[in-house]
Amino acid sequence: MTAVVSRPLVVANARILDPSRRLDEVGTLIAEDGIILAAGGNAQNQGFPEGAEVIDARGMLLIPGLVDARVFMGEPGGEHRETIRSVSRAAAAGGVTSILTMPDTDPVIDDLALAQFVSRTARETAIINVFPSAALTKGLKGKEMTEIGLLAQAGVLAFTEGRHTLRDPALIRRIMTYIRDFDALFLHETQDADLTGSGVMNEGLLASWLGLPGIPREAEIIPLERDLRLAALTGCRYHAAKLSTAASLDVLRRAKRENPKVSAGVSINHLSLNENDIGEYRTFFRLSPPLRSEDDRQAMIEGIADGTLDVIVSSHDPQDADGKRRPFSDAEAGSIGLETLLPAALRLHHSGQVPLARIVECLTVAPAKLLKLDRGTLEPSRPADFALVDLDAPYVYDKTRIRSRSKNSAFENARFQGEVMRTVVAGRTVFDTANGPL
Repeated sequence: MTAVVSRPLVVANARILDPSRRLDEVGTLIAEDGIILAAGGNAQNQGFPEGAEVIDARGMLLIPGLVDARVFMGEPGGEHRETIRSVSRAAAAGGVTSILTMPDTDPVIDDLALAQFVSRTARETAIINVFPSAALTKGLKGKEMTEIGLLAQAGVLAFTEGRHTLRDPALIRRIMTYIRDFDALFLHETQDADLTGSGVMNEGLLASWLGLPGIPREAEIIPLERDLRLAALTGCRYHAAKLSTAASLDVLRRAKRENPKVSAGVSINHLSLNENDIGEYRTFFRLSPPLRSEDDRQAMIEGIADGTLDVIVSSHDPQDADGKRRPFSDAEAGSIGLETLLPAALRLHHSGQVPLARIVECLTVAPAKLLKLDRGTLEPSRPADFALVDLDAPYVYDKTRIRSRSKNSAFENARFQGEVMRTVVAGRTVFDTANGPL
C-alpha cells in the first residue's frame, strides 16, 4: 500500500457509528501519522493538530473501514480477471479498507513464497490493506497438508480451500489439530461435491420448471455438521465461510451453544437475492452455494439480526465474459461484490429488518476480530481506516460504476440507497466520489 501522507486529518460534524465501542453520536475524528487520535462527541475538545486537513462531514455517517473476509482475485495467473491493484480499487470504492484474499490462484497460494508474493505486490500496488490466506492442502487437491506452521509464523491469518471443500474427515481432523496449535483460523466452504454433482441452482420446483439440475440443501448441511463436530473434537477455531439455508442455521445454533470457537458468515448475495432472480437463465446469478428460496433468505437475515451469523462477506469472485456468456449450466459460478457490499447491506437497514449498528458490526469489527486484525474500529491508537457514507443517497449501480476488471455483478443496474462518499486508509484518502480511487 502507498505510504501514508503525514498531513493530519480532521473529520468534523459526522455521525460516528463505531460498534466496537457501542458509539453512535455526532462528533469528530482526528487522525495523525495514519493513526486515530480521537473519535467521538468530545474529540474536538482536545484541539486540532496544526496544518490538519479539515473535512466538514455534516449529514454524513462515519464508520470504520469495512473488513471483507472472503475475496477472490486473479493475480497470480488470472490477471485478466482481476489484479491485486484492481481489486483494491474496487474495494476502496465500496468503503472496504481490508480484505482477506482466497488462495484459488494459479499457482495456488500454498507456500510461504507465494503468500509473500501477494503481500509484497499488495504493498507496491494496492491502495487498501490486503491479507492473503493460504491453502489447507497443496494445490487445493485435498491430499497433502500445507506447511501451516511456517505460514502461520510468517503471519498468514487463515487457512482455507477457497471454493473447494475437503472430503476426508481424517485429514480434516489432522489439519484442525495442527491449526489449533497455532491458533490460526480454519475457514471452510461446506459444499459436498458428490451431492452437488452437476447441479447449478437450488433444488426445487423452480429448478424443475427451468429444466436445470438442482443442488439439495443437504449438500451444505452434511459437511457443516461434520466440520462442527470435528472442530469440537479438536478445539480449533472454525469458521463456515458462507451459509445459505435455514437448516444450516439450526445446526450452527446448536454448535454455538457448546463451542464458542465456531463462527459463520453469509454472502451479501444470499441476504439480498433468491432463486427467483435467476429469471430467464441469467448467468450473473449462477453462484456457489446457489441462491436459495425466499424462506432461506429471510432466515439468513434473521441469523444476522440475532447473532447466529457473525460476518457478512462480498464473496467477490471475478469471472470474465467468456466464463459467463454461456448456457446457465456451463457458466462459471461467482459474482463480483466489493463495491456493492455496503449498499446492498444497507437495504436491511432501510427496510427495518436489521439495526444499522448490527450491519456495521458484521462488516467491520466482527471480521476483524475473527482474523485478529487491529482494524474495524475507530478506537484511538488504531489505524485510521474509515469510510464516509451518505445513508440516503440514491443511485443506480450500472456498468459505468464498476471498477473491477470483471463485470459479472449480480447487482448490475440495481437501485441502492446509501453511497460511499470517501474512503480513508491509514489517514490517506484512497477514494472519493469526485475523483474515484486515488
